[in-house]
Amino acid sequence: MRVLKILQPVMNVTKPDAGFYLWPHLGKSDTEFTRNLFASENVTVLPGQYLSRDSHGLNPGSQHIRMALVASVAETIEAAQRMKHFIETHS
Repeated sequence: MRVLKILQPVMNVTKPDAGFYLWPHLGKSDTEFTRNLFASENVTVLPGQYLSRDSHGLNPGSQHIRMALVASVAETIEAAQRMKHFIETHS
């Protein structure tokens, strides 16, 4: 998967067993990351905490993002390149 080759050097992301979503762990605020990624690179991803509920005071989706690979291959690759640029310049 070309997107993984672009992103794996800069983020903790692996190929899913099935589906068209990636679920990388950020190690930092998912909401802040998504907000800043959109502002800087015009790429939209979903904060992981929006997809799960708090359980025993913890949100299992926190510090993750959901990346939907639903655009064309060319658009998905471009988005991955923008994300890589964002991570490299904002780490």
